[in-house]
Amino acid sequence: MQRRNFVKKTTLTSLATLLGSPIVFGQQLPIGYQPLGIQEPDPFKMFNKDAQMVLLNDKPWNMEAQAHLLNDKVTPNKFMFIRNNGNIPKEIDVDSWTLTFDGESVTQEKTFTLKELKTKFKQYTYQLTLECGGNGRSEFDPPAKGNQWTVGAVSCAKWTGVRLKDVLEDVGIKEDAVYVGYHATDTHLSNDPTKEPISRGVPIEKAMQEETLIAFQMNGEAIPLAHGFPLRLIAGGFPASASGKWIDRLSIRNIVHDGPKMTGTAYRVPCTPVAPGEKVADEDMCIIESMPVKSLITYPKTGAILQKGKKLDIKGHAWAGELRVTQMEYSIDFGSTWKACQLQQPVNRLAWQHFSATIDFPKEGYYEVWARATDERGKAQPMLLPGWNPKGYLNNACHRIAVKISS
Repeated sequence: MQRRNFVKKTTLTSLATLLGSPIVFGQQLPIGYQPLGIQEPDPFKMFNKDAQMVLLNDKPWNMEAQAHLLNDKVTPNKFMFIRNNGNIPKEIDVDSWTLTFDGESVTQEKTFTLKELKTKFKQYTYQLTLECGGNGRSEFDPPAKGNQWTVGAVSCAKWTGVRLKDVLEDVGIKEDAVYVGYHATDTHLSNDPTKEPISRGVPIEKAMQEETLIAFQMNGEAIPLAHGFPLRLIAGGFPASASGKWIDRLSIRNIVHDGPKMTGTAYRVPCTPVAPGEKVADEDMCIIESMPVKSLITYPKTGAILQKGKKLDIKGHAWAGELRVTQMEYSIDFGSTWKACQLQQPVNRLAWQHFSATIDFPKEGYYEVWARATDERGKAQPMLLPGWNPKGYLNNACHRIAVKISS
């Protein structure tokens, strides 16, 4: 009995330490019960995500949508993918939050409060496509390390903020400026305060584009915590890793920014094609900038069953990084022939474009509907997996859904 009481007392002490508080009525805890306070949190409730989202990782949090969840023209938070590299900040004081501009290429170091950013500069709203550089990684063979994204690490929400170029002009930058690197308040998974989990950014030319924002709202409301509250850099068309969350400092560099995940193989692909599985030296890897042309069928869900003689209406989105999509097609014979879809123009530059088509099927049986987008430079999606690369980036193969026609 004394041994059992000693073990229970020791266990209660350990649980109290984890909770950061003594457990009132702890002696009444059922044997083997784990208090809710230290159970794994439910990410779907914690981040207000739909239960159909797919959790890929919890350290750090990474979650993607399924294709049919992305049918909205403007992506709501509940269907927006999460790609984190470190721990989400635990304590955020909006009233004391500041954004500092420093680096070799500023004429002066300058700091703004959130209120100053919102009141001193004109605010803009753009709908902007953000896609993880590794979206589609699960299809690569040999497999590439990292989250095995399928097709759902993409979104196109409305972002409101101030233009980065306007703030840079106020701060003053030197002629030798070549890059803007971001720094944020997320913490490294090791909890080492001297390490940044990620510090990427954009070339100065991208920073000076009309649509590159220092954002504080998403879809008309404060940015959700998982997506960068209270302040985020938004650089649509580039890999989403360039759009830093929870930013509190921007460094204007006279070199290509060399923060964590800017060097080595991170967010880089071979400068020239390589054979699958081939090792590539760091100096032969090029930084990913504009994302490739791509499309996604969002309606119907794959596996649809249709009666013979019925027509199928499909819908989806297409995007092409810094470019526009100029042609959208579908195929029901595995790419042997293609037919045109109706394609809408983007609501603004760097927003995805919506497409639709009505399909007739010749007879009963199994079909696949493939979608193919072509950008304004004539570059079309490959029908199957594009060139292999060590980190599994930039898979823009045609999306396809399965359809069965029955009597």
